[in-house]
Amino acid sequence: MPVTPTIAIAHLGCDKNRVDTEHMLGLLIQAGFRVESDEQLADYVIVNTCSFIEEARRESVRTILQLAECGKRVVIAGCLAQHFQQELLQEIPEAVALVGTGDYHKIVEVIQRAEQGERVNAVTQELTYIADETVPRYRTTNSAVAYVRIAEGCDYRCAFCIIPHLRGNQRSRPIESIVQECHQLAAEGVQEIVLISQITTNYGIDLYGQPQLAELLVALGEVDVPWIRMHYAYPTGLTPKVLQAIKSTPNVLPYLDLPLQHSHPAVLRAMNRPWQGRVNDRIIEQIRAALPEAVLRTTFIVGFPGETEEHFAHLLAFVERHRFDHVGAFTFSPEEGTPAFSLPDQIPEAVKQERKERLMLTQQPISLAQNQKEVGKIVQVLVEEQHYETKQAIGRSARFAPDVDGVVYIENGDKCQIGEFYAVEITGCDVYDLYGRVV
Repeated sequence: MPVTPTIAIAHLGCDKNRVDTEHMLGLLIQAGFRVESDEQLADYVIVNTCSFIEEARRESVRTILQLAECGKRVVIAGCLAQHFQQELLQEIPEAVALVGTGDYHKIVEVIQRAEQGERVNAVTQELTYIADETVPRYRTTNSAVAYVRIAEGCDYRCAFCIIPHLRGNQRSRPIESIVQECHQLAAEGVQEIVLISQITTNYGIDLYGQPQLAELLVALGEVDVPWIRMHYAYPTGLTPKVLQAIKSTPNVLPYLDLPLQHSHPAVLRAMNRPWQGRVNDRIIEQIRAALPEAVLRTTFIVGFPGETEEHFAHLLAFVERHRFDHVGAFTFSPEEGTPAFSLPDQIPEAVKQERKERLMLTQQPISLAQNQKEVGKIVQVLVEEQHYETKQAIGRSARFAPDVDGVVYIENGDKCQIGEFYAVEITGCDVYDLYGRVV
C-alpha cells in the first residue's frame, strides 16, 4: 500500500489568503492526507503566497527558495502563482505545481497528479470560484476567532492596486450561505467572527443588484456569536441603513475599518478611488453622529505620485481633526501592471519614509488619548493568550481587531481560560495597548 505523503502549508499574506489556506487544509485532511505543522517534516509544502506589493513578493520568493534548498516539493499557491505563473515555472524548477487564487479547491487533485510525477499548472484566468459553507475548512487562527469571506474580488480599478488582476471581479456569497457558515462556527465555540472581502460595503451588488450589507448584518444577529466585526468598510457605502443595522444588531460591533488611503481630493482622483473627492469632513462627521460610540480605524498611503507637501499637510490636518482610534500608514509601492506604475512625479523613497514617520508621529498622541479614555472603565475582554509563569493573560476588548490593533494585558489573568470573556477594569494604557485586572 502506498504511503500517503505529508503536507504542510506556509501561509503568507492577508486574511483573505488565510481563508484559502484553511480550505486547502480542510480538503486535504478530508481526502486522507497527513497534515504537518512543521514544514521540515513534510514531503510537500504548499506556499500560499502574496503578490500585492514588491516587499510581499520578495518574502514569497524567499520562502519558496528556502524550502526548495531543503529538498521540499514545493506547491506555489495564491497570488504569486496567479501573477507570474510562466516565470515561476521557468525560474523555480523545484516547484512541482502552481495553484491560482481561483483554483485552491483543486488542491487534492493537484497533489495526486504531482505524486504521479506530473508538473502541474492549475492556474486559470477565469476567476469565478468562491468557497461556501459546504467546503471543508481547518482553521489556523486561535479557537475563539474566525474570518468569514462574504465576497471575493473587486470591481473597482484603483490606480495603485493589482487585486482585480489577482482575484477577479467581485462575486458575493448568498446571505443564507454566510449565515449558515457562521452558525457552524458558533457551534465550534467561535466567539468572534470577522467579515472580510475586498469591499465589504459593496457586498451583494453582483447577486442582488444592490448592496445588501445591512440585510446581512441583521441576519447575522441571529447567530450565537458575541462579536461580529467588519473589515474594509468603504465610507461611501456606510449608508444610514447600514449604520442603523450596526446600531440595532447587538452582536455587530460598532467598529469601522475605513481604508481611506488619503484625504486630499486631487490625490484621491489620481488614485482613481471610487468616491474621489467625496471623502471629506462631512462623511466622517455623519458616521460619528450616527454611531457616536464607534471605533474608527483607517489606513493611508503616503508618497503617491504627485503628492505635494500641501497634499500631505492636508492629510496630517485631516488626521488631527478626526482623531481616529487606529491608523496604519504605507508608503506607495509602484506595481507593474497598474496605472500608477508609470505616473509622472514619482516621489523619492526617502521622502515617502519621512512622510510615513511624520504621519505616525502625528497619530501617536491621538491613539494614546483615545486609549486613555478607557482607563477606569470595566470592559469585556476576550482572552487569547495565557502566561502561567507571569500570571498574566492577554486578550482584546471590542475596540481592538485581531492582529492589526493593540491588546489588553491582564495582570491577574492566571486563572483566565483562552477563548472566554472576562470583565476587566482598565487601569492603564500606552499608545497602542491597555492594561487591566479581572474584576
